[in-house]
Amino acid sequence: MSFRLLVAAAAARRVGFGAPAKPCRHPALGTKRCFSFTAPRQDGQTLVEKIAQQHAVGLSEGELVHSGDFIGIRPRHIMTHDNTGAVIPKFNSIGATKLADPLQPVFALDHDIQNKSEKNVAKYRGIESFAKSHGNKFYPAGRGIAHQVLVEEGHAWPGTMVVGSDSHSNMYGGIGCLGTPVVRTDAAAIWATSQTWWQAPPVAKVELRGQLPPGVVGKDVIVALCGLFAKDEVLNHAIEFVGEGTRSLAVEDRLAIANMTTEWGALAGLFAVDEITLQWYEARAKWIKETANINDHPLVNENAISALRKSVETDIAHWRPDEDAVYAKHLWLDLASLTPHVSGPDTVKTATPLAALEQQKITINKAYIVSCVNSRAKDLREAANVIRAIKQSRPGATVKAAEGVSWYVAAASSQVQADAQASGDWQVLIDAGAKTLPPGCGPCIGLGVGLLEDGEVGISATNRNYKGRMGSKKAHTYLASPAVVAASAIEGYICSPAAAVRGAIEKNAASSITAHRVLYGTEQAAIAQARGSNSPESTAAATASTSSSNAIEGFPASLNGRLIFLPADNLNTDGIYPGKYTYQDDITREQMKLIVMENYDPEFSKLVQSEDVVVAGANFGTGSSREQAATALLAAGVRLVICESASETFKRNAVNNGLLVLESPTLVAWLRERYQTPGAAPTIVTGLNTQVELTAGKVTLVNDSGNREFVGSVPRIGKAAQEIIVAGGLENWVRNRMAASA
Repeated sequence: MSFRLLVAAAAARRVGFGAPAKPCRHPALGTKRCFSFTAPRQDGQTLVEKIAQQHAVGLSEGELVHSGDFIGIRPRHIMTHDNTGAVIPKFNSIGATKLADPLQPVFALDHDIQNKSEKNVAKYRGIESFAKSHGNKFYPAGRGIAHQVLVEEGHAWPGTMVVGSDSHSNMYGGIGCLGTPVVRTDAAAIWATSQTWWQAPPVAKVELRGQLPPGVVGKDVIVALCGLFAKDEVLNHAIEFVGEGTRSLAVEDRLAIANMTTEWGALAGLFAVDEITLQWYEARAKWIKETANINDHPLVNENAISALRKSVETDIAHWRPDEDAVYAKHLWLDLASLTPHVSGPDTVKTATPLAALEQQKITINKAYIVSCVNSRAKDLREAANVIRAIKQSRPGATVKAAEGVSWYVAAASSQVQADAQASGDWQVLIDAGAKTLPPGCGPCIGLGVGLLEDGEVGISATNRNYKGRMGSKKAHTYLASPAVVAASAIEGYICSPAAAVRGAIEKNAASSITAHRVLYGTEQAAIAQARGSNSPESTAAATASTSSSNAIEGFPASLNGRLIFLPADNLNTDGIYPGKYTYQDDITREQMKLIVMENYDPEFSKLVQSEDVVVAGANFGTGSSREQAATALLAAGVRLVICESASETFKRNAVNNGLLVLESPTLVAWLRERYQTPGAAPTIVTGLNTQVELTAGKVTLVNDSGNREFVGSVPRIGKAAQEIIVAGGLENWVRNRMAASA
């Protein structure tokens, strides 16, 4: 019987997730059916672990959550945006008829809001109708980008855990909320049961020393970190930002830094709540009351913030990591040594001091201040102040975007736009030639007007610059702060605000800023060694040594298939499944098979065959949380992906849909030495057969003559993952769970 038939047969038998769940009591949630895979340990917790502890279900009395633990979680909220339209049929297909907790899901439409086609309008109407019928919170198109709205409206709240079906849910960490992405199937599971599974990640401590110099902002911090630590140091980690440098960062800068920890490879980025956070909330509550004329906001109000302040000031241990907390990594950056940085082109792993790029006079065609990372009122003010300074230096002159440059601006929310309009910043940008877009994602996700065309160069205050992300694969994209984008739009090349201000006088002068050595490094996380390394290799070894070698009924102990090698590192979800198809919910499996890997290698769909095993490089599946990156591979007949390392979000999507993902750096290194030669094709049909013993943790490569050419280890598939795979994915597992609890 084939692998797929085994899975289907097991799904028909309605296999459950381990032993039936027993009722348990969580002090905040009451009695719920839940599951846990942890064993009690007695040592300090990081702040990430403490917040996860508060949202864990099924823990034994006195049991502490630590990195590596598989736990059941009940997050405060689950956010979905346009992809709500894809989650609804998943929810219905499970057999659910009502939300387990109507207060938990939050819908906010933000991605494809420029699309006025009847099809998209009908989709939006359907989402709104679903929300009304089930009584959950709904924000229509035009209210703003979901992440910004959740922060503004208090759904993302300090000290809580909020998940979102979007990779930039990390942003909530800027206000002390543990935000992390889940995938669409998880969203449906949470709607139906109020909970899902989560593996607590290793936690990295990132110490920010000193204070930022004038003109350097949060975007420069995270762009520099992505470039300085570009070897997957924090891949699949949660990050806690600590140190004196954090105390000088505005909340808006913290939100930007936390947001782009996604691009750095992390699952979360968290700042502790402090006086800066509390003052921001106090100002926010005042704005809601006096400007928005809302006297009874249910979440962001004087009483709630007063209680928050009291808790932070009196229960310090609750809001800080323990002194003996275990961290997997300890990195540091001296903010005082930082100058403005620019990311790219086409990768966040290359970050260059602005001074160096300014000297190159890189011509641009488009400029963008949009997205959830850098379109808040502070960002728009900084961009507008650049225009004001340029005008002041050129009395009587008209200051407009350079000839041949199209400049686009969109506020992060309707409230942000209202603030920018009231301050005059919005009009300053319009007068300088900026074309305004509605509050939403738009060109950042490759949707709507203003996309990059073949051969064009763009500079953007967005968070991603992957090839094809904002338009043509033949375009080039750089990332920078809003002020740098504004200056570059006016001058027509990548430059600093200072260069733009003096541009009319000293057009050919040397760079106006001085690049000097950025101070950064890694501290030895000695305390982490007491528990053991949290590296992927050690995690794999631990899995291999502790997992049962037995397969549950219906799970194949081994499988065979041709080996297809994709040597690229950081093969992102845009490469696997292009963003332009993400919200076309009616694409069939056959169509998916034809477009899989289209942005990486258009020939892939012609080369791949059913039952193939795909082996790829490091950080496979990085980027967006789109589920189709996994389902498109399944549609192409791929049943197993082995990689040097995998994006945790992609891995989650894969397992939730019945696709196995294993990590084997040794296997990938062997393949690189043999096949990754200069000029090698992006997709290599090796001619080798892969034999994987899934429960024994062994991989063997056999040539056409039947001779073994490679034998190595892979993580064993433990029973928890086996049961999801055998059930045919998380949807069926939830269906089984609902039936068991009926």
